[in-house]
Amino acid sequence: MRTILIFFILAASAVAQSTTTTQAATTTATRPLWKITLPGGTYQVLVSAMLSVSSHEYVVDGSARVTEVNIDTSGNLAVRFYYIEPAASAGPGGLGAATLGKVQNILTDAAERSGSDSWKKVVKSYPVTTHARTVEYRVGSKDSLTKIFTSASNSQGNGKADTVTVSD
Repeated sequence: MRTILIFFILAASAVAQSTTTTQAATTTATRPLWKITLPGGTYQVLVSAMLSVSSHEYVVDGSARVTEVNIDTSGNLAVRFYYIEPAASAGPGGLGAATLGKVQNILTDAAERSGSDSWKKVVKSYPVTTHARTVEYRVGSKDSLTKIFTSASNSQGNGKADTVTVSD
């Protein structure tokens, strides 16, 4: 009888240890991630590492308006997503915003037909615009930025994973 009791205790202990190990592995494997896929690459971060999510606009040299979404994390990298558009409502020689928009569309169409997508990429002038420990992505519309901000903000607020795909 003692042998059976000892065997039962050892078996129960082994099952409990196995269950605890499995639960720990499952918990580690299911930490919520916020993930975004863009034409310029993929970025993901633990939701618990997101310290702040912000959005703001600024004008660069009076010629371009930049709308930017930033996510600050507890790690070493910050991430920026931005959209650039002409800032002036009237350009040189009285060109209006509609004319500037048409010119921009023509140039974009020409770049796409030539197979070049460099206009969609982040442009840096080393060392002036290179920021250490900053990951940057350029998007093609304010709607994409709104989608990014809403998703990141919601994930940070509720602690849940989310995946976003931006195609422009």
